[in-house]
Amino acid sequence: MSDKFFYKGRQDARQHHTDYGGFKTKASQKSGSKKFPLTLVVTSEARKQEIEAQVAEAGLHANITADSREGAVESIAELTVLLNKVATVVTTKTPSRNDPCSCGSGLKFKKCCG
Repeated sequence: MSDKFFYKGRQDARQHHTDYGGFKTKASQKSGSKKFPLTLVVTSEARKQEIEAQVAEAGLHANITADSREGAVESIAELTVLLNKVATVVTTKTPSRNDPCSCGSGLKFKKCCG
């Protein structure tokens, strides 16, 4: 066995993950804003006017192009995702045993409705 010690030199500290374009912790890319508009494709001018009305009603910004070629496909998925966003479900806290009853009797929950 050899008793040699191989010196690799000083190892540099690791770079921070945002320094080389990795995960961005402070990214604020809100779709539909002036800086990041939606990119939508429709198949006719009439449909373009309908979509423009929906975008204006929702208070968004979008780049809408009309593609009237044969076999063109409409692409408005970004808009439908933003318009059909589900609201946060809020549930009421159930009273614990010693809380006053919610029916208004003045008794504790365990003696009244529990």
